[in-house]
Amino acid sequence: MDDSDLAGSLLAALPVSGVSVATMGGLLRTETVSASDPVAARLDELQFDLGEGPCWDAVSERRPVFEATLRIAPRRTWPAFSRALLDHDAVEALHAFPLLLGPLALGAMELWCDRPGDLPDASARRASALAGQVSRHLLRRAVSDVADDQAEEVRVDKYSRRRIHQATGMVLAQADLSAEDAELLLQGHAFAQGVPMREVADAVLDGRLSFASGADGIVER
Repeated sequence: MDDSDLAGSLLAALPVSGVSVATMGGLLRTETVSASDPVAARLDELQFDLGEGPCWDAVSERRPVFEATLRIAPRRTWPAFSRALLDHDAVEALHAFPLLLGPLALGAMELWCDRPGDLPDASARRASALAGQVSRHLLRRAVSDVADDQAEEVRVDKYSRRRIHQATGMVLAQADLSAEDAELLLQGHAFAQGVPMREVADAVLDGRLSFASGADGIVER
């Protein structure tokens, strides 16, 4: 998945007018990763500058935010953002999906529409699934970006790598994840804490860190 094609590929899969993907929420720097059009990019920029809007709500509440009648009868109040939208009369509906991996909040995927209306259930489910794929892509990218800076930390010995595999197996069982996602969750936790992955593996194996699957998704215990 390439950043330059990311929003375009999402737009092709969903019945909306535009798409943006942004990192925000503290773990990663706040920025637009990909936008399908200038309107989508500007919607991100407004929310970054104003500190309010559907993307911020989606990240903080860890659930999708649907605003089907943005101009007619909005369900939520974003005073500054709503005023700014007066300059963008093409935007009639906004839907934001949080980009999450376990307890890690990475950002939001925003969909804008030039007509008011709810996002169909099937499209909402597809958007949620795509948001999961985007979350994995963003975390892999972040981990890869710091790999060179942490080269000495990454070059672990055979014993340490075995403990990482063991910890991955424990997380897999705890949170009902695939092996790939369990390892990515460990990588993301290490990235968020600024520690080597082997230290996270030790914490899991020693019982100081564990994960569980619940109604709100994957949480730390």
